[in-house]
Amino acid sequence: MTRAPQGEKNSRRGFDEKAYLSSKVLKAGEDPYRQHAFNQLESDKLSSDRPIRDTRHYRCTSVRYDTDLPATSLIITFHNEARSTLLRTVKSVLNRTPPSLIQEIILVDDFSSDPEDCQLLTKIPKVKCLRNTRREGLIRSRVRGAEVATADVLTFLDSHCEVNSEWLQPMLQRVKEDYTRVVSPIIDVISLDNFAYLAASADLRGGFDWSLHFKWEQIPIEQKMSRTDPTQSIRTPVIAGGIFVIDKSWFNHLGKYDTQMDIWGGENFELSFRVWMCGGSLEIVPCSRVGHVFRKRHPYDFPEGNALTYIKNTKRTAEVWMDEYKQYYYEARPSAIGKSFGSVADRVEQRRKLNCKSFQWYLENVYPELKIPEKELIPGVIKQGGNCLESRAQDTTGNTLAGMGNCKGTVNNPPVTQEWVFSDPLIRQQDKCLSITSFSTGSQITLEACNQKDGRQ
Repeated sequence: MTRAPQGEKNSRRGFDEKAYLSSKVLKAGEDPYRQHAFNQLESDKLSSDRPIRDTRHYRCTSVRYDTDLPATSLIITFHNEARSTLLRTVKSVLNRTPPSLIQEIILVDDFSSDPEDCQLLTKIPKVKCLRNTRREGLIRSRVRGAEVATADVLTFLDSHCEVNSEWLQPMLQRVKEDYTRVVSPIIDVISLDNFAYLAASADLRGGFDWSLHFKWEQIPIEQKMSRTDPTQSIRTPVIAGGIFVIDKSWFNHLGKYDTQMDIWGGENFELSFRVWMCGGSLEIVPCSRVGHVFRKRHPYDFPEGNALTYIKNTKRTAEVWMDEYKQYYYEARPSAIGKSFGSVADRVEQRRKLNCKSFQWYLENVYPELKIPEKELIPGVIKQGGNCLESRAQDTTGNTLAGMGNCKGTVNNPPVTQEWVFSDPLIRQQDKCLSITSFSTGSQITLEACNQKDGRQ
């Protein structure tokens, strides 16, 4: 179990925790899920210093970190968060992090109903409060927090988290060794019903489908086989986005966040594509564990509605970063077609200035597991006058030859030997593809095993 060191508790005497929490308790009979989409009653019952189980692999306890790791500015944005949950997030950071590594904790209050939710917490040492004068959403709030941060490294954290033992050191170590790395912890689960702290699998990474829907997925088998050390970092195509560490100058150099995105959603794809395609990398650090309350719905309003906001944000991502592959986004999310998404000219220019790689590079080098959807292939015949292309007997080397012969059957029902499928850029018959034997005049046409990278096909 990880507990709070005594000395830390005594340094918060100016803060009246009892008064802070008791002014926001639930009324008798009130639905504990209504306001925050988690069981506030259970959160309020728990101590703000509650011990949690150390969920790391046992080998993490023997990993040594540099003694001169850089300090970080923590940025926590929130809108009408439950006080007990927000306070537990802040105190878990102070209790389980060496004080020398915390430059400051910047709370960005995104225009909550009660300004004191944030203000009163500034009586805790190192806690600062920024309040938005109108609702800005997570993305613009995080940028505002990052702009006032004084440390060289930024740590973004959600407002309903509890950090675990030695959570920060492994991430700072990775960023210190290479400032272009953007690193995330394994995100454990805090139950939205009873606030039990549950260990997450160490074999997962971030993935997505063509509709830009985030999902946790198993590490590819080859990657799993090559990982002899369970403390080793896991390359991830995308991060969940709620909790990560990034060098501040790298964050600024890459263009921070797309501040035309609203409220929440899609920003993790935009940041992930940008990091990978513009010279950085993303990884999950298994020796860092942070618990997070995963909710089933958003407890707050989206000015344009949840679905429309998500479409606008992901559409901006697709238009700037996905090149010709954005067609698969629109096929998977047809409701995005024709929806407004604002101007992306400045983000396109930013990408050009940074000389970023193509989305094809990303698919080939970072996420080859994301398969390009195959179009429904309709077979047909290839005619020249009254003749049709057909496959013939094998030659002496065992290759099946192809040539022109009299058309047989009907156009809709040709014989198997004259039926071809156009599978761009290949012409297939069953599992073989048309191929030339050489690039010289008079070359024979044969059927060989399909290979998209073979120029003869």
